[in-house]
Amino acid sequence: MGVFTFVLRKSGGEWTAKQHNGDIEESSSDTFEIQRKLVKAVCAVDSSGAVQSSFSTVTPSSAVFQVVVGGAVFVGGGAAAAAAPAGGAAPAAEAAPAAAKKEEKVEEEDDEDFGMSLFD
Repeated sequence: MGVFTFVLRKSGGEWTAKQHNGDIEESSSDTFEIQRKLVKAVCAVDSSGAVQSSFSTVTPSSAVFQVVVGGAVFVGGGAAAAAAPAGGAAPAAEAAPAAAKKEEKVEEEDDEDFGMSLFD
């Protein structure tokens, strides 16, 4: 699993990106294109698995872009994905049935609140 972190800065009309700990550098006139170039550059270095990326604007003229290659890929986001161990998706799989059970209970309680069901 490889994690590539880039610091982006805008000077004039040009965005430049430099890898935090490495030699990869790219530049472009817009953030979308520079993200595409960076992912392409990362895949040329490490193509060991799935690719996930994250872009965060810090100020109007700076941003951080991270590319993760390989490892567990989480759909969604939030604290659960950030706190999950990198080795597997078992906690996320366990959380899904628990959420489904909670939803079922809520539906049953809703029918009881009205004192009737849809099939009476």
